[in-house]
Amino acid sequence: MAVPKKRTGKAKQASRRANWKGTVPETTICTNCGATILTHTVCTECGSYKGKVVSKKFAKTEQSAE
Repeated sequence: MAVPKKRTGKAKQASRRANWKGTVPETTICTNCGATILTHTVCTECGSYKGKVVSKKFAKTEQSAE
């Protein structure tokens, strides 16, 4: 089993951890209702994706409205 020969210093440890960066998720506007949504996901407001209603939950409400 590998065992470190010397203890890692605080500066070396901190500089290694400093390279991690959080990213802001990409968002877009829904073409159907105009809500802000994450890219490549179904809209949580209207259940549509790329202009078509794909969610069963919202498909039922849209059929009853017609």
